[in-house]
Amino acid sequence: MRGGHFAELIARQLALFEAESGDLIQACDDAERAYDRAARDEAEERYGEVLDLVETATDRLAELRDSYAEGLDDEVAEQYRAAFDAAAAKRFPRFAAGLEES
Repeated sequence: MRGGHFAELIARQLALFEAESGDLIQACDDAERAYDRAARDEAEERYGEVLDLVETATDRLAELRDSYAEGLDDEVAEQYRAAFDAAAAKRFPRFAAGLEES
């Protein structure tokens, strides 16, 4: 089975993530804007908030990916994870680096 076989499933999973985590995604957007507007003395704290929120969102994506992959044999699971990571990076680029590390 190749990664393309997972495209529809992954699209549905990412849509579900977006629907269920919309508030978190919005919080990431808001935190990034707050960081961009922050005074120099507040910037480090604001950036830390951005990183925490991005990490939470990335963890949720990884949990979604890994819970499905657990039911697959090792080779297929690896293909699925690679396809999921690529699709997630395209749809949610700010979470891509953390997702690849998990």
